[in-house]
Amino acid sequence: AAFVRTKLKNVMNGGAVERTFRPTEKFPKAHIEKQDMQYLYNDGSSYSFMDMETYEQIDIPAERLEYEKNFMLEGSEVTIVDHEGEILGVMLKEKVELEVVECDPGVKGNTAANARKKAKLETGYELEVPLFIEAGDKIIVSTIEGTYSSRA
Repeated sequence: AAFVRTKLKNVMNGGAVERTFRPTEKFPKAHIEKQDMQYLYNDGSSYSFMDMETYEQIDIPAERLEYEKNFMLEGSEVTIVDHEGEILGVMLKEKVELEVVECDPGVKGNTAANARKKAKLETGYELEVPLFIEAGDKIIVSTIEGTYSSRA
């Protein structure tokens, strides 16, 4: 008889386990809710968000948003994802506009194809940008890959 071998990941604690199932087995569908909210502030241990319609506020522990915090500015809109009242995380827009606050100088003569230099964004995130980007420039960053997309 055929079987399906899978690797399941627990989205709450990050643990993974391998399981084998029969093709005829059925599973209940997970009810995932998404809610648009506004990022308010970070108090060091958690991030606070507010529902724009009800003005209800929620806090998410900082350790759950290790990657997402690199692209969130106070006042930005995000989508909170939860399952049965337990917050799974935050979904960001695919691309966000951020300001470059610190940037290495472009080396004269370094015009090799696709030459890059390090830049630091207003959120503290560091990435590689083209040589023509300077401190104070606004750029579009892909939140999926964490890379420079274009100049704003």
